[in-house]
Amino acid sequence: MSNQLEIRHLKYFLAVAEDLHFRKAAERLFISQPGLSRQIKQLEEDLGIELFLRHNRKVELTKAGMYLQGEITRNLKNLDNIINHAKLINDGIAGNLKLGYVGSAMQQIIPDLLLKFKLHHPNTALSLKEMDNERQIHALISEDIDIGFVRLERVPDSIVRKPVLRENFCLVLPVKHPLTEGNFKTIKQLKDDSFILFDPNYSTSYYEKVMHIFQDAGFTPIVSHNTIHAGSIYKLVENNFGVSIVPRSLLNENLKGVRFIELKNIPHKTTLSLVWSKANRNPILKQFLRNI
Repeated sequence: MSNQLEIRHLKYFLAVAEDLHFRKAAERLFISQPGLSRQIKQLEEDLGIELFLRHNRKVELTKAGMYLQGEITRNLKNLDNIINHAKLINDGIAGNLKLGYVGSAMQQIIPDLLLKFKLHHPNTALSLKEMDNERQIHALISEDIDIGFVRLERVPDSIVRKPVLRENFCLVLPVKHPLTEGNFKTIKQLKDDSFILFDPNYSTSYYEKVMHIFQDAGFTPIVSHNTIHAGSIYKLVENNFGVSIVPRSLLNENLKGVRFIELKNIPHKTTLSLVWSKANRNPILKQFLRNI
């Protein structure tokens, strides 16, 4: 079969493999169900592989079909990325770098890195998307992003992690809270306060590190709210729903309703890391990594 026909057949296969239903897949592909069945049968005959187990009411992938689904998905994604990169070059753009990040990375780290990179690579397109830590890891593996900025201590073997910022934590207090930088001695002074913390689903390892701060201080915090946005934390603290702990990079002295106390005298720090996939072949990624 021709290369064009082969790619079309493979996309048909992926649609059926995802839906496990010929009619639904045919409707999504805007072709007839009998036509789709013939195309899949032809693909099986050309490959000499049985891809599906066909029953009266359902369709199942064979073991060979499951293997092929994973490999084709990954390789077609690579092909799409290559073609998109070629289109950018055709339009006079050197390439595109897709970045994911947690909110605290946008305060200083990302702007500084991107300004430095754009200074030497002005024709590069940059795409940025705020994502939680786990979503970034999945997006790196599927190559939906090229670079991530995460607060994770552990990543899969297929991902490279490079720490770029190790920093203190800060307490976040309502502006009229009796605890001040002058009378602060230990976080245990807040054992009767409610805490507003980043959701553990945002980053399990980050949440565990924060909980170790309380453990070392000898108390279990009253956690009244969990959220994934720093802005929500500040608004809740400002309105006296509790206090919080955030990375120092989220310190914002221009906020009128809250105060910050940096926790300089505890051993616990939080690390922001740059992460990328070992399998990523985007040439712009290599150029970016040379600049950090």
